[in-house]
Amino acid sequence: AGADVIAVIRTTAQSLLDYVPYGLTTEGFGGTYATQENFRLMREGLDEVGGEVGRYIRLCNYASGLCMPEIAYMGSIERLDMMLNDSMYGIIFRNINMRRTFVDQYLARLLNARAGIIINTGEDNYLTTADAFSKGYTVIASDFINEAFALRANLEKWQMGIGHAFEIDPATPDQVVYQIADAQLVRQLFPEASPKYMPPTKYMPGDIFQGHVVDAMFNFTGIFTGQDVMLLGMLTEALHTPLLQDRYASIRNAKYIFEACRHLRDEVTFKSGGIMETRANEVLSKAVEQLEEVEEMGLFEALSRGEFADVVRDPDGGRGAEGVFRRDDDYFNPFFAALREGRMSGPPTGPPPGESVASPKGAS
Repeated sequence: AGADVIAVIRTTAQSLLDYVPYGLTTEGFGGTYATQENFRLMREGLDEVGGEVGRYIRLCNYASGLCMPEIAYMGSIERLDMMLNDSMYGIIFRNINMRRTFVDQYLARLLNARAGIIINTGEDNYLTTADAFSKGYTVIASDFINEAFALRANLEKWQMGIGHAFEIDPATPDQVVYQIADAQLVRQLFPEASPKYMPPTKYMPGDIFQGHVVDAMFNFTGIFTGQDVMLLGMLTEALHTPLLQDRYASIRNAKYIFEACRHLRDEVTFKSGGIMETRANEVLSKAVEQLEEVEEMGLFEALSRGEFADVVRDPDGGRGAEGVFRRDDDYFNPFFAALREGRMSGPPTGPPPGESVASPKGAS
């Protein structure tokens, strides 16, 4: 069997377009344009293949950037199952205006909540610019912030693909021990969520054989700690856009480890006072300290100081600032009122609870 979810990468820099391209597109740079017609064709194609193989195949795309609500709407009516939807990612890595994107995110998440779409957050990206070992606590702090935003937008906890990643330098002694500690911490802090676990990218060596081994350790860590949404690491990461055979090799890697280790976590307990427990306690303590500081100074100020991903952003700058204005006292939006009234009653049909979903990875 192939992947449970197909993530279709968006064309480079679509996040920065203040409009959604119209209709079918046949070209892109590093990906495919997110348009409503393209979404329809993707869903149609996966339904056709799903009928042939006898299972439902989920579709993932990206409701991020300057057109969050528009793309979330398109995804909701064209039956997408997952969407990247995270303002923090847009602010830090795409320099999108803070006020603009937090307002957009609220409406986008209301739409995703009503449509039963799982959102993925982008904390994994923090560890590409900051050190994963020393700054792992920033991922946990941001996960809590994103959870709060999601709950305010009516998302159920199962719809929260809380982001984190396998990005500690492989040269670090006991690297996998620390990675298991970090991943288990996320799993226990968000027991009802659907954590999205990203494979290594920053330290992929360019040696496809060594890279495949590192990806195998990622797969082991993910299944051992019960991650729900696991993106597939590619052995050709840092070399070229993966070929179909690269993706197939990654699926086989994941499938073997997922099946071979499926119930391992039920047979193992963590040593009290051991390396893993100590690491998890340290990361959580630092995350709590950071959240207390953010509460005191405000999120905008925290972002302006580079508290997340070691990237500094201006609260009054960034792309899309010209589209922000203060609402009149008499402003009324019927869509907000209608969307706030309801939410999904439960998750759609999919893999049983606790079983991992594998998705070929990509980023817009």
